[in-house]
Amino acid sequence: MRETQIEIRTHDRIAEIGEAVWDACACPEAAEGGRPFDPFTTYRFLEALEQSGSVGRGTGWQPTYLTARLEGEVIACAPLYAKSHSQGEYIFDHNWAHAYEGAGGQYYPKLQIAVPFTPATGRRFLTRPGCEEIGLSALVQGAIRLAANNDLSSLHVTFCTEAEAEAGRKIGLMHRQSQQFHWENHGYADFDAFLADLSSRKRKNIRKERARAQGFGGTIRTVTGDRIEPEHWDAFWVFYQDTGSRKWGSPYLTRAFFDIAQEVLRDDIALVLAERDGVPVAGALNFIGREVLYGRYWGCIEDHPCLHFEACYYQAIDFAIANGLKRVEAGAQGEHKLARGYLPVPCHSLHWVADKGFAEAIARYLEAERAAIDEDIEILTSYGPFRRVQQEEQP
Repeated sequence: MRETQIEIRTHDRIAEIGEAVWDACACPEAAEGGRPFDPFTTYRFLEALEQSGSVGRGTGWQPTYLTARLEGEVIACAPLYAKSHSQGEYIFDHNWAHAYEGAGGQYYPKLQIAVPFTPATGRRFLTRPGCEEIGLSALVQGAIRLAANNDLSSLHVTFCTEAEAEAGRKIGLMHRQSQQFHWENHGYADFDAFLADLSSRKRKNIRKERARAQGFGGTIRTVTGDRIEPEHWDAFWVFYQDTGSRKWGSPYLTRAFFDIAQEVLRDDIALVLAERDGVPVAGALNFIGREVLYGRYWGCIEDHPCLHFEACYYQAIDFAIANGLKRVEAGAQGEHKLARGYLPVPCHSLHWVADKGFAEAIARYLEAERAAIDEDIEILTSYGPFRRVQQEEQP
């Protein structure tokens, strides 16, 4: 099988590819009706972003989906976007952009293979089973050729898997490492079993935090599927706007996204609601994968001590244990998660830069950065909340 047989196409709309074709590459494990490993690369999620206007004209995220065809059949695809800024990526290259433009270049637009606004690790080169190697190679070469033919500065692949990072490095892409904080489920029967693995002081602190949060004067519950009502999104939109305006200046997702989520994504969602007198005052939005719970957004209209920790971290752990999930990924950054049982782990991205001299400078920077990240992860893990014997057993 020769790669010259493969045809690469770009698509402005995911509908041009079709749900069955896309999901056959993105989540073949869900063909028999099970959950996908990664809810964010499914057709329904990416189309919801597109249909809601969260990506597309005026957003800085212009869909340019890639497909690789062998004898007319799609064997691989990638969520590719033309970017006019670096917002909503969570792998920060603003300094690269400033340096590039300071040297007289034009950094934007650039190409980005990613799930918009979603710092969650998953496959970015989506291939049919059996086509992994040839599909990834074809997509990388196609994306680089697209960037070069249009005089674009660079191509970036963010929050890819470790295996993809290694494969991309071998074919010439630059590998970048960052870190997040994840909670691992070691077969815990309940939250108390998790607490038993912690040092006495950390265990007491978490119990105090949970008691303070749950004493805010209302109730906290997690709803999913048909238990999510349209009015819940009215409340959550207010929470999301507040958080978005403080963190990013304006929210990334539109109000229409949440209406679409109610129709096509509610089975993928676990929505934590803190309610007082039946009125939601805070909430956290999680997405459910086959093995992982992904924490995404939090917001509130009332400030209560420790309620953020309860809604975002402890309720997520409760849900993961109850549903047999292996891990909770609580989003980007946040060393405060360490004391709550979330340990640092590496995240991966891949990069190609057209200018050879600039690429060489970035490569040197990335080598030093990887060493610093590795050291940081080792140090932070040593300060984790787990009892010493248990911590030494952490992967």
